[in-house]
Amino acid sequence: MDPETLMNELSKELSNTLKMLAKAKTVEEKLQYSEVVKNLSESLGVFLNAIADMAPYDFDDLEE
Repeated sequence: MDPETLMNELSKELSNTLKMLAKAKTVEEKLQYSEVVKNLSESLGVFLNAIADMAPYDFDDLEE
């Protein structure tokens, strides 16, 4: 799967889960959604860290 598509899907799922967390009524529901938010955030963080690590490199030179 394309990394950009994967990041977009993770972001959408994170947004939806945060909305469901806000609507949760019981402590158990809130705990469950908070764990999902944590996992999605960490997954998205992997991609953001990879982008940050690659930022100093000039990829234009590779195409020539």
